[in-house]
Amino acid sequence: MKKILITGANSYIGTSFKTWVLQFPDNYSVETISLRDDSWKDHSFKEYDVVFHTAAIVHVKEDNTDQYSKVNRDLTIEVAKKAKKEGVKQFIFLSTMGVYGTETGYITKNTLPVPKTPYAKSKYEAEQLLEELENKDFNVATLRPPIVYGKNCPGNYRRLATLALKSPLFPNIDNERSMIYIDNLSEFIRLLIKHEVSGLYFPQNKAYVNTTKLAKVIANAHGEDLKVTKFFNGVVTIGIKNSKIFKKVFGSFIYDKELPGSPGTLLNGMRVEYEKVSFEESILITEKNLGA
Repeated sequence: MKKILITGANSYIGTSFKTWVLQFPDNYSVETISLRDDSWKDHSFKEYDVVFHTAAIVHVKEDNTDQYSKVNRDLTIEVAKKAKKEGVKQFIFLSTMGVYGTETGYITKNTLPVPKTPYAKSKYEAEQLLEELENKDFNVATLRPPIVYGKNCPGNYRRLATLALKSPLFPNIDNERSMIYIDNLSEFIRLLIKHEVSGLYFPQNKAYVNTTKLAKVIANAHGEDLKVTKFFNGVVTIGIKNSKIFKKVFGSFIYDKELPGSPGTLLNGMRVEYEKVSFEESILITEKNLGA
């Protein structure tokens, strides 16, 4: 029985993971803890095998950006030091694809992080400090997931879904995006815990996602037939060059499939497959609240 503590009581990924492992009651027990005040410091970590650290802030006012460093970096290290001191064997840290400082591109093992936003910088600084804490008795596994989507998931996916359902015509764009469905991500995290690994990982769905196809599948899930056209492609191409929003929606941004943590890569010498839900099925579940 692996005993897991999730930091971040309201984290979408944390709460989704907890729900996912409920189907393995003989293998995992999961508790969550809030870090919003200092009461967590009096909570013993000695009974846990794993701390899954999801607590973070994403959006704060521009005149208070030092909060990113205090929460996403300093608090992370404080929690990790406590976990290490009290005998926790594995610490899983949720970082971001944003550490690369771009909204488009092809990320390989040779791509160096160049974080630009206060959020991404704080996450990358935490990654580096966590590396210094790691030893043979304290495994640190860091995740840099791409866009995560699923039922009730906040963020860019929901904006795209709204656009797909409101647009009479949608651009027919030839692009590729790395994405991961929340249940597939949860299964990958479960495998990290099962195999007791450390390292840097890039989980993603097996297939890259085309924005136009994604929009059509979303529309179909609602009984709509989305019309697409290449008429706007020139405008979209210009937009990708000049607009962050266009880059995030219509630009190509992918992880190389040979990066650690991609489907079919190795964990402790064992090939892992964690895509439990196909792309089309995942969109149906996300949009129509079907399935588990």
